[in-house]
Amino acid sequence: MTDGRSRHPGPRIEEVARVAGVSKSTVSRVINGEKYVSERSRQAVHRAIALLGYSPNHAARTLAGSKANAIALVISEQGSRVLADPFFAGVLRGVHAELAGQHVQLLLMMNQPADGQDQVAYLTGGHVDGALVVSLHGEDPLPRTLHETGLPIVVGGRPLAGGAVPFVDSDNFTGALEAVRLLVSLDRRKIATIAGPRDMAVGMDRLSGWRCGLAEHGRSVDLVVHSDFTPESGAGAMEELLRRAPDLDAVFVAADIMALGALRVLQARGYRIPHDVAVVGFDDSVLASTAVPPLTTVRQDLEQFGRTLTWRLLAELAGEEKLPASVLLPTSLVRRVSA
Repeated sequence: MTDGRSRHPGPRIEEVARVAGVSKSTVSRVINGEKYVSERSRQAVHRAIALLGYSPNHAARTLAGSKANAIALVISEQGSRVLADPFFAGVLRGVHAELAGQHVQLLLMMNQPADGQDQVAYLTGGHVDGALVVSLHGEDPLPRTLHETGLPIVVGGRPLAGGAVPFVDSDNFTGALEAVRLLVSLDRRKIATIAGPRDMAVGMDRLSGWRCGLAEHGRSVDLVVHSDFTPESGAGAMEELLRRAPDLDAVFVAADIMALGALRVLQARGYRIPHDVAVVGFDDSVLASTAVPPLTTVRQDLEQFGRTLTWRLLAELAGEEKLPASVLLPTSLVRRVSA
């Protein structure tokens, strides 16, 4: 059990050092019971801890050289979705590859809103040296909360909550823009989109790219239905688009996994792909090449995404300076049969 104070960001080790009038390393040595600290300094640190209500955490242990030799990968989704979506498998392969030979263990955690406080307490309790957080929804406070405790953290995807938390993302806007430009070049006149969730930056950025591509050519941006990165939601969104515009001739789908559902609906309704309706997805996961017909899609290198996330965190843990606050990875268009 942990008390309420340990579950929330509290005073940081820098504040204890300032109040005690000593260095951070001295505070860390006192907390860890090490020698070579004067009795005067030791008493000053204990008084500062009592005054501030400081709860020793990962940051102090790391300063003293006591490391967990482990990092956490926190995925803010239900376990069933994580296991079914090849996006997460690709990212996990990259994380694992980057950790090879590093003698660092990986802890996989599925984050749910109900247990967020328990996760903060665990992650800042010395069990891991840092964390990767992926698939954030809305202005999830987890990254900022962890960052404020002093735990090194890198977010996968642009965090909507903002702040100084470093992140790695794919160029979702440009990828979607290029997809629409392709469809326009194929003389498609009524281009719809199955967009991602409204509460995720990835969904917003791909939707913005679609809108920009249509605006370049004075096209309408009305044919939008939001979905949630599952085949079932992709199918439902395609049904809605066909009710609104049965004569649409192209659709940009914000994820390959949703495009599978969209293809199924179009084929069941008798639409020929790509003759009647061209379809472009996003991710270039294994689902794209095995779809019927094979899916034209925007490629983001998921393994490189995971590797870059992990590199950024390990570099910070190693004490590298002047690291980039954010890294934007390129995307590219992969032509197959569907468009």
